[in-house]
Amino acid sequence: MAFDALDTTTDARTAQREAYRKLGGPERVAIQFRLGALVRGTALAGILRRHPEYSDAQARMALRRLLFGDDLVRRAWPDEELIDP
Repeated sequence: MAFDALDTTTDARTAQREAYRKLGGPERVAIQFRLGALVRGTALAGILRRHPEYSDAQARMALRRLLFGDDLVRRAWPDEELIDP
């Protein structure tokens, strides 16, 4: 599902799409991985801002809960408590 950013003009959006089309698959995948890491870093920073008392391990567990949901986190880390994001 595609969506258009509200702060981007149609011309800029078209230029960006054309630039991505010209890239090869590996370059597009690399961009996706960098964007994913940026989003996870931003989410982790938000968790730590809301909960400065969290240790690094607690903040990572809260991020996992955000990313994967309670059911998967409970199955993957059964001995860990759920941490509020």
